[in-house]
Amino acid sequence: MADYQTFNMLQRHKAQLRDSVQLSSGIKLAAWFNSGDRVTNLSDHHTLSLYTADGYETWHKTQNGWRNGGGPDRFCLMPSGVESVWDIRADLSFVHLYCTDEHLRHLGEQIWDRSPSQLNLHEKIFAADDRITQLYRHFLLSTDWQQPANQLMLSSASTLLMTHLLQRYSDVQWQAPQVRGGLAPAVLRRVMAYIDAQLDQPLTLAQLAAEAALSEYHFARMFRSSVGEAPHQYVMRRRMDAALQLLKFSRLTLTEIALRCGFHSSSHFSNRFRQLHGVTPSAWRQDHV
Repeated sequence: MADYQTFNMLQRHKAQLRDSVQLSSGIKLAAWFNSGDRVTNLSDHHTLSLYTADGYETWHKTQNGWRNGGGPDRFCLMPSGVESVWDIRADLSFVHLYCTDEHLRHLGEQIWDRSPSQLNLHEKIFAADDRITQLYRHFLLSTDWQQPANQLMLSSASTLLMTHLLQRYSDVQWQAPQVRGGLAPAVLRRVMAYIDAQLDQPLTLAQLAAEAALSEYHFARMFRSSVGEAPHQYVMRRRMDAALQLLKFSRLTLTEIALRCGFHSSSHFSNRFRQLHGVTPSAWRQDHV
């Protein structure tokens, strides 16, 4: 498991860790709350921070003195090796994504089939970016990080965030290659069979891409072209389809069905089921059996 200096540093301060998860790729997500704290950050990795609530009295030390400009949906990009000093004078809720040069280089090689000779991210403080806000709020902050069934969504959103950083906030700024057409029918059948056989497991984008012998970037786009929805949406739909069949035609308990369909608990399964169908699994079963 990767050891991230910014994460460890915040744990030694007043910051309260609300949630965290480390993905199979080694990328880490962490949700924090802090107030009344002075923090100096200097790390050997990159940190992408989004303010999710408050932050108006968060000050950043510059060469010309202290400056503020924080607030909900403002983001800060703190590159590796760049020191930043913060004075958090009132409440601040924020979420971090931690990644390394190695992660970004690997992504560059996957997407563009080449590695940048130099990879420098640009420091950004109290900036605004609708794409970063959308990916954080729609995918990362609306998802229970501890549920294995959500790992595919988390890994997909993290890959999209890092791709955006490379394109928008680095010296590379390569245009994303055009991906035309979908998966070959035989490849699509193989991927779909793999998904159905692994529904009880926390599937990741890397696993599905490997099954198709493609990079994560190209696989995700070609899969959407073939199926009409993103891989994580398709997998969740298959989990729910399988659950409906088990509810109707088996005597398994809700907990047993949840585990067979990749949900960590019956409560998580019930919550997702209610979101889709408007009733609890037990109520649905009573009406359809």
